[in-house]
Amino acid sequence: MTLPVFLFAVGAACCLGFGFVLQQSAARSAPLGDFLSPRLLLDLVRMPRWLAGVAMMSAGTALGAIALSWGEMSLVEPLLATHLLFAMTLVRWRTGQPLGRQGWGGLLLLAGGVSAFLIAGHPQGSDASVPPLRHWLVVGAVIGTALVLTAFARRFRLGIGPALLGAAGGLLYGLQDALTRISGQLVSGEQGVLGLLTTWQPYGVLALGLIGLLLVQSAFEMAPLRSSLPALTAAQPLAGIVCGVGFLGDRLRTDAGALAWQAAGLVAIVSGIVLLCRHPSMPTGAVAPEPVLAGATNRV
Repeated sequence: MTLPVFLFAVGAACCLGFGFVLQQSAARSAPLGDFLSPRLLLDLVRMPRWLAGVAMMSAGTALGAIALSWGEMSLVEPLLATHLLFAMTLVRWRTGQPLGRQGWGGLLLLAGGVSAFLIAGHPQGSDASVPPLRHWLVVGAVIGTALVLTAFARRFRLGIGPALLGAAGGLLYGLQDALTRISGQLVSGEQGVLGLLTTWQPYGVLALGLIGLLLVQSAFEMAPLRSSLPALTAAQPLAGIVCGVGFLGDRLRTDAGALAWQAAGLVAIVSGIVLLCRHPSMPTGAVAPEPVLAGATNRV
């Protein structure tokens, strides 16, 4: 891993973490009737705090795109998952809550899991061509899983719905990262920007970004950050790694010892994410029972 890839990936994680906190803070004030409706985005766009969160997320997406264009998906995605550390830093600053054993334990699990996965897997690129059928099977599996999670989220809105929506949004964001990497490769190729506009990948990036944004904002609207952020943070790198190995040609070490350490690293990452998102510094306030747009706007 080169230093520029590491710096861009960590910079992207910082922007994404801050952006998610600002977005959720604003989305909690949106009308509950906007759940999974495009009206939600129209209402949120009037809130300066939400726009600031989107600007931070856009900056993170841009930095992540640069890191993805220079490094393998299976390398960059685990680093992007550390955005939770920056999100927690911001909410801790706002609440004054110390980290304690739970916070430090989650931090060490997340950082250690990322390190273990990267060292054991040693992700590398490959020039080997991937069959188109395999490409579409992986894409279809990720999108299909996101659709199933969204369907169940609509049914269990007041229970596990926010977590399911967070996971669905994370899956789409992971797939979006994969298509972003392909788009970057197309731009740097012989055809350049004009060639990029004649392919479907950049339009897929835009569509996945908008749909993922709607899913995530609906999750943020329905419950505190700790209800949806663990699933979102865990699903995105997992989907990215699946796409990287599935159709981008990334190669991971496959001997027994390496696979065991990779599995342990992924388990540690998910465990650290859950611990950090359940930390007392994460917002726990309930959504207002009868919010209206005018009142919501005045509270921002």
